[in-house]
Amino acid sequence: MLKSSYFISCLSGILMIILFSGKISAQSFKLLRYDENYEYLKDSADTFYNKVKFLPLNNEKNIYLSFGGEARYEYVDFNNEDWGRLNIGHNNFFLQRYDLHADLHLGERVRIFSQVRSALQNGRKNGPRGIDEDELSIQNLFVDVKVLKNQDKNLVVRVGRQELDYGSGRLISVREGPNVRLSFTGAKLMYYQKDFSIDAFAMMADSINAGVFDNKISKQLNLWGAYSKIIFQKAGNLDMYYLGIRRDDAVFEAGIAKEKRHTFGARFWKYGGGFIYNLEAAYQFGTFGDKAIRAWTGSADLGYLFENVKFKPSINLRNDYISGDRSKDDNTLQTFNPLYPKGGYFGFSPQIGPVNLIDIHPYVTLDLSSKLKMQADVVFNWRYSLQDGVYRPSGALNRPGSSSDKRYIGTAYLTNFTYSFNKYMALVSGIQYFRKGAFIEDIIPGAKSGIFYNIRLGFKF
Repeated sequence: MLKSSYFISCLSGILMIILFSGKISAQSFKLLRYDENYEYLKDSADTFYNKVKFLPLNNEKNIYLSFGGEARYEYVDFNNEDWGRLNIGHNNFFLQRYDLHADLHLGERVRIFSQVRSALQNGRKNGPRGIDEDELSIQNLFVDVKVLKNQDKNLVVRVGRQELDYGSGRLISVREGPNVRLSFTGAKLMYYQKDFSIDAFAMMADSINAGVFDNKISKQLNLWGAYSKIIFQKAGNLDMYYLGIRRDDAVFEAGIAKEKRHTFGARFWKYGGGFIYNLEAAYQFGTFGDKAIRAWTGSADLGYLFENVKFKPSINLRNDYISGDRSKDDNTLQTFNPLYPKGGYFGFSPQIGPVNLIDIHPYVTLDLSSKLKMQADVVFNWRYSLQDGVYRPSGALNRPGSSSDKRYIGTAYLTNFTYSFNKYMALVSGIQYFRKGAFIEDIIPGAKSGIFYNIRLGFKF
């Protein structure tokens, strides 16, 4: 099987040159690499790294190229995945991810961004999941045109294949945790000024296939909406959004049917020293076959960061309510759809997703040193409705639940560490124990509690 060896060799060589090329400086890398701007290097010293990040193509230096990339290696060890339902037992495997991008600026108003990515899997007993492998694909390929640009206001049109990520990743995320990230093809209009921004977009979902350049555009409008952000200098930030989604064969415990769903939501949040909060609520309506959709979610995450205390501890308590279907025999579907959520919203490798769920989630973070950070979590999980099942982190149905009158799903205990060698290289490791609850014991004969361990080394430039 082709494993993109030439692409991987080229990227590995570039990374080694950068890591050992001497003293270099960089801005913080972004989750969406196209959000980075290296124009500030225009008048900097002519080093190898600066040439990689800012390569002028004319004397005025307003036409330039910027290159970047990533290599990620992850070892995963899973015991009793899906609570032992598949009788696989111990399952360990290796994941790799590589990408290269080029950012071409043609003056102040036009820009072309392209990115290719390779995601590989080796050793998983029951084969790669959709989140594990995509040998080689075009992750981003779009054109930006600034139709309005002055000191206070900017309006940009973006057309092409692109990644999306909004808010806390609860509904629209690139899905950074899993090996394969999401992307869409369509158009986006972006307006921003001081303390306010809004995006409006219409997208076709890209289907992910495991081969080389074989991902397909759906050729129908799957996702559309608008997402705005208002910054209140002292109080925090307010996000307000509308999201529409269409799926021809949506699957819930209530059945399989065509789904057209609308989501209105808001998020009020503040991070930093002192009091931390992240409050979000959303309501959904639409149609699922001949049923009406009426679903909702609410989340409160409250905490405090002690900036002037040793290890800078933060203590947080989170509580989520996410609706499930009351009855599959009535004319209404109450199951919440998380749309395109990030994979690790309730833990770095959650066993359950944000559908039909009540959870209480205390967690603590510590800066053990300037380079080493730690987080410890406990997540208690219940079904919201006894007539609906448990769903995967993607929102897909895992196991139906209407045959059981048990509510408690189980308890997850998590600890993870992040060690940053420098701005370019980091090591992340974590362990999770999911103790099965009465509901899991009821629906899976001989159910077992699960243990997950991973260690991930990442390079970026």
